[in-house]
Amino acid sequence: MSFKESTKIDTNRYQLEITIDGEKFREAIMQAYRKNGKKINVPGFRKGKAPLHIIETYYGVEVFYEDALNLLYNDAVEDAINASGLKVIDDKMDFELVSISKEDGVDFKVSVTTYPEIELGEYKGLKAERAIVKVDAAEVNAEVKAMAERNARMVSVEDRAAKKGDTVVIDYEGFVDDVAFDGGKAEGQSLELGSGTFIPGFEEKIVGKKIDEQFDIKVTFPEDYGAKELAGKEAVFKIHLHEIKVRELPEINDDFAKDVSEFDTLKELKADIKKKALERKNHAADDAVETALVQQIVDGIKGEIPEAMYEARLNQSIEEYDYRMRSQGLDLATYLKYTNSTIEDFKNSFRPQAENQVKFRLALEKIVELEGIKAEEKEVDEQLAKMAEQYGMEVDRIKELVPVAEIEKDIAVGKAIDFVKANAEITDEVPAEKAEKPAAKKTTKKAAAKDAE
Repeated sequence: MSFKESTKIDTNRYQLEITIDGEKFREAIMQAYRKNGKKINVPGFRKGKAPLHIIETYYGVEVFYEDALNLLYNDAVEDAINASGLKVIDDKMDFELVSISKEDGVDFKVSVTTYPEIELGEYKGLKAERAIVKVDAAEVNAEVKAMAERNARMVSVEDRAAKKGDTVVIDYEGFVDDVAFDGGKAEGQSLELGSGTFIPGFEEKIVGKKIDEQFDIKVTFPEDYGAKELAGKEAVFKIHLHEIKVRELPEINDDFAKDVSEFDTLKELKADIKKKALERKNHAADDAVETALVQQIVDGIKGEIPEAMYEARLNQSIEEYDYRMRSQGLDLATYLKYTNSTIEDFKNSFRPQAENQVKFRLALEKIVELEGIKAEEKEVDEQLAKMAEQYGMEVDRIKELVPVAEIEKDIAVGKAIDFVKANAEITDEVPAEKAEKPAAKKTTKKAAAKDAE
């Protein structure tokens, strides 16, 4: 197998001409015969027992050509790509057969898409503002209150009617034109009044009802309701109210701090909340600076980026989103059905983000190339150890699953971001109120004396 030549046929598109010599092809034909010949019937022979030359005589000399080429194709293309020095970005290759014979072998062409050749504008001396972060007492108290909400308990009340904010336990059954409909019945259903969980008007009409009360509710399904057979229809729900519950918040004190954290006092808990909030805000501020700097580089990119790169990133984003939804008990197909949208609409919503991510990566990889940035062996080992711990695997197993070259590339890209930041002018963001305040008039001693006169 050998690579003959590569020809540029379009921007980021090359055609490779590849040959497989006759001897190699004949070996592959014999291998295909041994694998598939047992399935072939030839008159005068038991099934699968006919010699190769008899099968070729009966069915044609090219009977095993396709199987033989399939056995050699992937290695031949991979060798050709390596020999060409091209950096191919996708597996979608156009195939063209030039010639094929048992004596002379195979001559074919494949068209491949390659990494784009891009040029960068300025990537040193860029400017960005970093937000000044702080955490005030109100934010800390809000988080403590949220912790109390999460640790609230439900307490039954029996001496009053239901009101907005209560959680009620009800049985219900819905009817349209006096006929019960599918999905319109439940027993022991918990419902927070005012949450907007049920169709408009349903929850409001439970307000004011008491325990053990049985009553009817008339509502109208929205015109855009998901179940088309119910959309716009008037319905009657028969309700039996069993229980009324309210959320009872714990008292916020030292005992509360002990119950919800590892701290002994409320003061220590608040200090930890403030510390972690500062860390999050500082991290977010750093991320915003990085994004602003790299975006400036992205905006200065020159070069045509193949559509295949955008499609690959787009499909990866969709797969990641689908995976996250599945972890929450939902899948993409069901989500699209609920939102009455198509997969194309969904993909289009991700398109700008996917394009920017591709450009971000290309820009940083170009900086790695221009500045000769490399990952150190120690950095690779640390990353492998971190991945092994994260996934609960041995380091050697991680190496089998993830090529070390890819880890090295990712580390280098991360260092490229650090390089850009180190060579940028980063200043603290001026608060809006200070930016709008007019500058104070400078007064010299001589002018002050004149004013005094």
